Amino acid sequence: MGNFKGHALPGSFFLLFGLWWSVKYPLKYVCRKNKNACYLGSRAGFQRLEFIEGIIKAVFALIGMIAEQFVPDGPHLKLYNYEEKHWDHLMNWQHATMYLFYGISGLVDVVAHGTNALPVALDRMMLSLAVFIEGFLFYYHIHGRDMLDFHVHQLLLVAIFGAALCILLEVFFRGSIVLEMLRTSLCILQGSWLWQIGFVLYPPNGRLEWNQMDHNNMMFLTMCYCWHYAFAFLILVAITTSFGGYCTDQTDFIINIFP
Repeated sequence: MGNFKGHALPGSFFLLFGLWWSVKYPLKYVCRKNKNACYLGSRAGFQRLEFIEGIIKAVFALIGMIAEQFVPDGPHLKLYNYEEKHWDHLMNWQHATMYLFYGISGLVDVVAHGTNALPVALDRMMLSLAVFIEGFLFYYHIHGRDMLDFHVHQLLLVAIFGAALCILLEVFFRGSIVLEMLRTSLCILQGSWLWQIGFVLYPPNGRLEWNQMDHNNMMFLTMCYCWHYAFAFLILVAITTSFGGYCTDQTDFIINIFP
């Protein structure tokens, strides 16, 4: 992840899932309110979606793990360099560990929604744990970095730990459209902000070099972070409003989602 592509890959992962959830959960709410609105309205239909989502999550995580290990300058499954007596590419190993927990989350989704072997609530619990592990690794990952580098990753931690807490609440309040939409907005924020970090720390073709010690850059990026979140919410509002047309009373639909 120590380059632009390394931030763009997980950023795309979170953006895709966030955009998918921004369609899935309003649609699920519509189908629950009006079972004639769509053929996926049954519990079995959405269980199949959760099952497929778990497979995609596990595949994405596997791709991320392989990419971190087998890029040209990667560790190639080598954790310790005995010749030079030091740990080998620990940054790549940390990122692979993050992907590992998302992969486990995907497998839990598959088992929980494809069989009766696990309680369904474990899917949210494992996803919450995966997001928490991501934040936990990032927290120590940025120790000793330059001021701007530290700041942009610190802002990312706000979205990560916020999402982890939100998903944990979903274990106890499953099906809450408010929590689902909040989680979705934080996921989109993570994805777009990872792309922003890539442009700040590793600008393509070196077109724009950011002064790592300039406080004005920190102020601008903090403001930019708020713009990213506003962008995430605008997406949710636009999609939610469009699905509101399928309800008998659109006003009631909007009020119930954003009380």
